[in-house]
Amino acid sequence: MSFEMDIGYTSLAGAKPVNEDFAGAMLPEEGHEAMGVIAAIADGVSAGGLGRDAAQTTVTTLVRDYYGTPQTWDTTVALDRIIAAQNAWLAASNRRSEPAVGLTTLTALVLRGHSYTLAHVGDTRAYLLREGQVTQLTVDHVMPHRDFRHQLMRVVGAEDRLVVDYMQGDLQVGDVFILLSDGVHGSVRLRQLAELAELAQAQVIADSLVQAALRAGSNDNATAVVVRVLGLLDATLQDVSRSAQELPVPVRLKPGDLIDGLRVEEVVADNGVNLIYRVRGMAPTLGTGVSSLPPEGALAPKGGLSALGSSAGEPYVYYALKTLHPSRAHDPEECAALAHEAWLARCMQSSRAAEHLVQLHEAPPGGKGQTAFYLLYDWHAGESLQQMLARKHRFAPTQVVDLATQVLQALARLHRQSVVHRDLKPANLHLGTDGVLRLLDLGVALSGREPAAVRELHAGTPSYVNPEQWGFSLRSGRIDTDVPPEAPDAQSDLFALGVTLYQLLTEGKLPYGEVLPYQSGRYYRDPQSPSRYNPEVPIWLDHVVLKAVARDKRQRFETAEEFLLALERGASRPLTAPPASPLMQRDPAFVWKLLLVVSGLFNVLLIYWLLFLPK
Repeated sequence: MSFEMDIGYTSLAGAKPVNEDFAGAMLPEEGHEAMGVIAAIADGVSAGGLGRDAAQTTVTTLVRDYYGTPQTWDTTVALDRIIAAQNAWLAASNRRSEPAVGLTTLTALVLRGHSYTLAHVGDTRAYLLREGQVTQLTVDHVMPHRDFRHQLMRVVGAEDRLVVDYMQGDLQVGDVFILLSDGVHGSVRLRQLAELAELAQAQVIADSLVQAALRAGSNDNATAVVVRVLGLLDATLQDVSRSAQELPVPVRLKPGDLIDGLRVEEVVADNGVNLIYRVRGMAPTLGTGVSSLPPEGALAPKGGLSALGSSAGEPYVYYALKTLHPSRAHDPEECAALAHEAWLARCMQSSRAAEHLVQLHEAPPGGKGQTAFYLLYDWHAGESLQQMLARKHRFAPTQVVDLATQVLQALARLHRQSVVHRDLKPANLHLGTDGVLRLLDLGVALSGREPAAVRELHAGTPSYVNPEQWGFSLRSGRIDTDVPPEAPDAQSDLFALGVTLYQLLTEGKLPYGEVLPYQSGRYYRDPQSPSRYNPEVPIWLDHVVLKAVARDKRQRFETAEEFLLALERGASRPLTAPPASPLMQRDPAFVWKLLLVVSGLFNVLLIYWLLFLPK
């Protein structure tokens, strides 16, 4: 069902001369529907005189900044970051005046996917009307004694550290959420609230609640925000995971088999966990002209413009179908990992990174429903950089710089969304016939929402993994079991890209040698300059690549933008070569070796003196 909400809002000063309540709601802009809708209500504390300002800035900051957070963040994380920043700002302002002048309560609601999230501080309230039953979702943060219920125990802006209550639950069409200030919920009984919430329109409900509170003798500001759910949003990660658990994993398919109207052409990859098939389905309406298929050898399992062809006058299109291996069909962790990949791919399609990623289709073409759990990607003409290396393609430095620029543009956009690819290598970089380089395989990517099994997995291809993930000690120059391995981050992707560029420039050589599976990385020496193997590599590019793969993390690029800037400046503003590692770091046993040589020479001289020199 499409995204559809009915929102109503009413706020009156009531018996007070100034209305210190403030409320707001915001719908997502086009292309950001996955972020959902946010509504918030705040009641300024009037003791300091600037309660309304605190309430207004808190609500407006929250509803506006929420849509600036990455889509990959959990809703509670996004709300907590914004509320914490606003609280810190208010607390710092209040410290400069005695008593505090800007304090406020806050209750915020986010409807996203098939779930809702509440953030709450103070004595504003949130209620849910579902199937005729009204449920209070929040707990007032007030003194427990009935004579002191007007005293707040938690409020935004009072202290540097603010504890926020969070609550999440499933969302249903027909749900009505009601946010109220204490001027309303203190005067309207729960039964009356249920009756008024049954009214048709959200605005009518909000108006009726405020007027009912004023008629009941409320002596405070009266504010109500009502959100009625008319249609659910697209599925969130939890929704995708739930669907994945409900759909069966297909049996192993053979060429010629059909699944949801898709004909299997061949098995492209089988790593024991996932299977990737090249499948053929009916193409969308293309008009009169249909392009012919590219040569079989020019196809790769993933990529954005699908390869088109025709059969018996009917156009068709190739896709890449990715699913679990039948032996992993009942593995909940693998199922959750593939569901996370599907969710992440969909999130990234609404970002600028989509230009260098492969489009994921929601459902098979032709309007047929999906009867099994699989991912359907576009199939592109072209080949991966690994395939080009395998056929001895010689990459010119100018081509390598162009490819690196495209990868860094994609990585910069992924990293700004807090996504770490974690398995960057030539096999996962696909160069299409349209000249676009695309990143493949988000299966082990980190988004902050990945399953625990994916997060704890030592993922990536060993030869491209940065030293910190192995527990490498720069001081000892070896893998140290006493040094805890670092978690992968954006710099891990940049190191892997540096290894990839080194490989492209040197016709397949690796800066630290090949590391086989189940081996640890070896970083005993600084890598040789790429120009030593390929004289065509300019010195400035030498320095860029050596900086990207330096043993010391502090000498490498910190961000994709910094890496990209170094490539764009090129010879006009070249980087200096990374300093060579001290001899003691390259060979920690050097002192012992030196002492052994000196001791040996001393013993030889001593023997010579005893045997040959006169007594």
